[in-house]
Amino acid sequence: MPTHTTRYRVIYGDTDQMGVVYYANYLRFFEMGRAAMFRHLGVSYREIEARGYVLPVSEAFCKYHASARYDDVILIETALDSGIRGGIKFNYTIHREADGVSLATGHTRHACITSEGRVVRPPQFLRELIVRKDGGGK
Repeated sequence: MPTHTTRYRVIYGDTDQMGVVYYANYLRFFEMGRAAMFRHLGVSYREIEARGYVLPVSEAFCKYHASARYDDVILIETALDSGIRGGIKFNYTIHREADGVSLATGHTRHACITSEGRVVRPPQFLRELIVRKDGGGK
């Protein structure tokens, strides 16, 4: 599955008292990755919302493999999973750029909700982006 890579340098505010990235910040890194992937595909979260849809996280999973530290440059690899029908799923792998060590893997699932609060399947413009990125479809 094609991926999009986002490069990020860990700031002091990302770390805990032990000097390692605080575990919850990996979910922020996932968000950075998916926002950058959407922009790469030609749509922003702002545009999705302007079209009347929001994509709240309905599930998040993160498996930690190694610690990132202050000033490490990390690579956030984000991939769309086109096998999901009722929403959108992103898969993530985070590596340290300097040595390639895998820091974390995980995924997020997102519901698609209209501005009226109704859960719906992703609208056509989002389905087309997902199929185009995955290389499948017509």
